[in-house]
Amino acid sequence: MSTFWSIWVIVLTLANLALVTWILFANRRVAVNDQEDPEDRTTGHVYDGIEEFDNPLPRWWFLLFVATLVFTGIYLAIYPGLGNFKGFSGWTSVGQLENEEAKAREKFDETFGRYVEMSIEEIADNREALKMGARIFANNCAVCHGADGGGNYGFPNLTDSDWLYGGSPEDILKTIHEGRKGTMPPQGSVIGEEGVRNAAEYVLALNGLEHDAAMATEGQKTFGTVCYVCHGPDGKGNQAMGAPNLTDNIWLYGGSREQIQHTIRSGRSNQMPAQKEKLREDKIKLVAAYVYSLSRQEEVEQ
Repeated sequence: MSTFWSIWVIVLTLANLALVTWILFANRRVAVNDQEDPEDRTTGHVYDGIEEFDNPLPRWWFLLFVATLVFTGIYLAIYPGLGNFKGFSGWTSVGQLENEEAKAREKFDETFGRYVEMSIEEIADNREALKMGARIFANNCAVCHGADGGGNYGFPNLTDSDWLYGGSPEDILKTIHEGRKGTMPPQGSVIGEEGVRNAAEYVLALNGLEHDAAMATEGQKTFGTVCYVCHGPDGKGNQAMGAPNLTDNIWLYGGSREQIQHTIRSGRSNQMPAQKEKLREDKIKLVAAYVYSLSRQEEVEQ
């Protein structure tokens, strides 16, 4: 909190305390009704036969309010709780925050710190570490990749052996740490609508799916002119660029004829945000090991 806002809060707090004090003592005085009977201490308000009396607070109740105000003043003098302004005890809210953060770091170092020096493979073989990685994944990654890592529309499946940027421990760690940004440029204006349809038929043919052979033949020419730069002459992709393999029938945005045409025509853009500013290094390694273990499950099953 800046000095200005600290002073602003102090002024508001003191002004409110002064107002409450004035209201409390002002109500100790009773305005007696101007009537013949001085004992008639009513406000003059009558509703359904019920009269409203104008009596002061009972003395014990009034003293409780006074004690509360005194306690408030003493407490604020000792613990002001406003930025770097120190009370008589020397306590500040900023200092308290720093102490709590130091304790948290010390605790986290004991819990997670020992994994910093371990390799991803070693962490992946540690059941306790994988449980930690699974919890961190659930809190930070599941919203995009699903609770089980199975992916969603536009977000990769992390449980198979198909990787856009590589599935080695080092590649996974780099992806989580630095993030990724993949862009498929739109080709509709480059190759025209006929070229889009032909290229889509060729991609279907690469995957052994039902296709128009004549259009696929024309699409192969288009592919060899425009698409091979990223996806390779055989369509198997390029992990250095994040260009997907187009021959394995695994699709990020769907593999129907219409979806493939839309991808070629309008392009795609997706981003994996970097986690280095959000997660500690040890937590990133735990998540990387957990993701690595998810893909290994498929390898073990095979």
